[in-house]
Amino acid sequence: MAIDKEAIKEHIRGILVALGDDPNREGLKETPDRVAKMYEEVFEGMNYSNHEIAQMFSKTFEDDLSVKDHKDMVIVKDIDIFSYCEHHMALMYDMKVSVAYLPKDKVLGLSKIARICDMVGKRLQLQERIGSDIAEIIMEVSGSEDVAVYIEGCHSCMSARGIKKHNAKTVTTTLRGAFDTDSTLKWHFMMQAGK
Repeated sequence: MAIDKEAIKEHIRGILVALGDDPNREGLKETPDRVAKMYEEVFEGMNYSNHEIAQMFSKTFEDDLSVKDHKDMVIVKDIDIFSYCEHHMALMYDMKVSVAYLPKDKVLGLSKIARICDMVGKRLQLQERIGSDIAEIIMEVSGSEDVAVYIEGCHSCMSARGIKKHNAKTVTTTLRGAFDTDSTLKWHFMMQAGK
């Protein structure tokens, strides 16, 4: 599915009119085009399924590491992402993602973990689903069922409108495999990821 920039331009123009402004005035003339370009960028992840994202970022290493006989945890923490809440299309910001997994027969390129997180965020999302989507993709790429995702973030639907709680943060955890069943492993992950 490709993002329809022409339709976005038309609808943004309509929103400007509905807000009581003149889309032909100097400051707004190019706004529909700017918003369409921005949406194409910030919603890029909507063009891809989780499986397609896994294929895009599937670089792994097998030959140079001996991971078969160990249960070593790999964790990449404080990955900055942003997303947009599907309920209000409001920005979810200052989001930090930590991802851990237990390698099976291969390890992921570390930058691929960050790229997966970034692409998953580029959808209309719920923070809970971001964690589940990241876990699903990491499981597919790594071949490991043992994956954990911790996310902490701010939601402008809570800070800029409605309840207006500027310091409120939302924390979600997604635990799969041994991270869900092994309390010691879960504790080690939470100590690393949860500040």
